[in-house]
Amino acid sequence: MKLIYQHVLSFLIVILTSVMIIGFSTINYQKEQAYQSNYSRLESYAENLSTLQLYSKKTKTKGTPPAFSADFLQKFTFVMRDENLKIFLMDKKFETTYPLGGYDILKKSAKSMLKKGQVVRIKDDHSNEQQNLAPKIQGRVKRKGIKKRGNRLFASESYTWVVVPQTTGTGSNKKVVGAIMIGSRVKDVLQTVRQAESNLAKALVITFAVSLILSFILAYYQTSRIKKLSLAAKKVADGDLNVEVDHHRADEIDDLAENFNEMVRSLKASNEEIKAQEKRRDQFMQDVAHEMRTPLTTINGLLEGLQYDAIPEESIPQSVDLMHRETKRLIRLVNENLDYEKIRSGKVQMMKSQFNARTIMNDVQQQLKQNAAKNGDKIILDAPEDLPVYADQDRFKQMLVNLTQNAIQFTNDGTITIRGRRFQNGATFSVQDTGIGMTQEQSKYIFERFYKADPARARYGGTGESGLGLSIVLSLVRQHGGEIKVSSKPHEGSTFTITLFDQGHEKKYDKE
Repeated sequence: MKLIYQHVLSFLIVILTSVMIIGFSTINYQKEQAYQSNYSRLESYAENLSTLQLYSKKTKTKGTPPAFSADFLQKFTFVMRDENLKIFLMDKKFETTYPLGGYDILKKSAKSMLKKGQVVRIKDDHSNEQQNLAPKIQGRVKRKGIKKRGNRLFASESYTWVVVPQTTGTGSNKKVVGAIMIGSRVKDVLQTVRQAESNLAKALVITFAVSLILSFILAYYQTSRIKKLSLAAKKVADGDLNVEVDHHRADEIDDLAENFNEMVRSLKASNEEIKAQEKRRDQFMQDVAHEMRTPLTTINGLLEGLQYDAIPEESIPQSVDLMHRETKRLIRLVNENLDYEKIRSGKVQMMKSQFNARTIMNDVQQQLKQNAAKNGDKIILDAPEDLPVYADQDRFKQMLVNLTQNAIQFTNDGTITIRGRRFQNGATFSVQDTGIGMTQEQSKYIFERFYKADPARARYGGTGESGLGLSIVLSLVRQHGGEIKVSSKPHEGSTFTITLFDQGHEKKYDKE
């Protein structure tokens, strides 16, 4: 069964069940009220008749109520005929005296209640549950020539009765001397109830029609929103990630729509990231192939020259030396790639501590002095003797070495200055050169893997030629919770500045 029909059926069941419960409760209440009202009316007639009887001519028999004249009873019966009332008068033994005498029609339990001065109420003399009518009148009984069968006074119609005791005297001298029994047809009592039942049936039909329409409208509204989500999900499954479901944040379906939109946005971001990763991977493979091809081509050409004696004997030492340098270059390229992947993925554990950065800066100056001299460069150190910094010592040295090697690589006959300064909650370190420099546009991509800011790089040697040195520095700085910036102008040199913060003041970066 489709969801819309399930909703319609659910709404109908709930609405109709509620209407039926309320309707039948109301009918039962009205029925009880009808009986209670009828009891009160009949008791009032009986009490009024009893009062009239007291003003009638008294009988000579002691202990019996005054007798009504036949003329009065006929007139009273005529008056009550329009209301379809039946009247029985009883003596102190609770046997009928009017309209027919000598019949014992009450049960012992009813007589016992009357003797105590209590009113007897009989809801329906045709009901098996109403046994206040005496079962004595069974079979065939003759009383004054009248035959009576069964235990019902009127076989054709059911009646509801009240039996009101007649008393004389007051207080402890009060005695029951008779009873007046008045009844009305049950169908007359329940006439208003039948009308209410008819109205309930009409209301159920109208309610069913209205409920069916409203249920269909509500179900269509709810299922149409779910259908929108279903269609949107199908589009996503087909690869369309530009889907967005409208919602108003009103209920759980709107919350579901919002969550769906969030999921699509996440999938779109992930898909874009995957595409970017694929693009970076392709670029990486191209860059690695390009970087490796140059030294391999050089080595292969020299080997072929040696194999076919194409290289003069006096040039063989230089050729071997060149192959040796190119081989080291390949090894360095592989090692730096492995190192970069470990650092980028966070697999390198940082052993941070506070130490004097001036000592490390002195070591870097001495270590790279000879390499700088080959290009005619001079390394200058500008830092206080005591320069505390919170970092991993080995990785801190690696950052300074890479920046200095990068400066040496692109500087000829110039000056490279390594500076260090302390500030509140951290320290800054910069490497400034007077080399070829970069444009502002080139500076945006300088930290990307294998990026070459200028074709002139090919003319420079040095350990940073793999194109990974600055990428490694960026990853290490971020793992330290620090910052790195570059400022440069073409033909005026470049300045790389690292900021490292003290413990507890580091910045947080998302994983790459």
